[in-house]
Amino acid sequence: MKFGKILKVFTYICIAQLIVLGETSHAQDGANSNVLDRFGGLGIERSAPTIDRELAQKMFRRGNTYNNLQRYEEAIEEYRKAISADPNFSEAIRTLANIYYFLERFEEAKPLLARFIESQASTSASLIAAVSTLGELERQSGNFEVSIGYDLQAIKLDPQNDSQIHIMANTYNNSGDAEKAIQIYLAGIEVMPTNAFFDRNLGRILEQQGQVEKALVAYESALEKEPESEFYKTLVDDTRQRLQR
Repeated sequence: MKFGKILKVFTYICIAQLIVLGETSHAQDGANSNVLDRFGGLGIERSAPTIDRELAQKMFRRGNTYNNLQRYEEAIEEYRKAISADPNFSEAIRTLANIYYFLERFEEAKPLLARFIESQASTSASLIAAVSTLGELERQSGNFEVSIGYDLQAIKLDPQNDSQIHIMANTYNNSGDAEKAIQIYLAGIEVMPTNAFFDRNLGRILEQQGQVEKALVAYESALEKEPESEFYKTLVDDTRQRLQR
């Protein structure tokens, strides 16, 4: 009889604990929902105490789990929640941008890349990649007034990457924007002053623009850097002769 009463009391206690746990869990989910509802869109600037970094980390971890499982839409939702909870969460911003880029949703990736770039105070591999990628995307969209700024920044951040300089300059020049191509080669010469090929290509674009005297200066600079080059010697001589006619 006593055992039956003890069992009954124990059962009541267990039921009560389950009720409390259920209510607590429900309250936590409700609190999370209220926080995210209050935060709203991703573009709103917020500061403490409206930022909830603990919630942001929780959502970020969930996003990582979905991302690893290649469940990208669910990952996107969690990363967006993380950024809503903490708009300064740069790792979530960068990761969400990368997913959009991977999915070729470039117009959604671009503002996030710009936001990540703006948040960075020091040079890192992630910053270099973000600047280079955003410049490329804006170039591909024909937004040259925007892309040139990121391209020039990318050159400074990654000064030994000569191939990106040629790609940038050729894109601008082939699209009829020679002035921006000239800007790119001048920036390249500044960070890689011994690269004679930059001077040669700068001179070629200047000559195309009818600025033959400036082109000669660029060709002469290339020859100074590579005085044994017969190609540059001939280029300088031919250009001088054209100017003397």
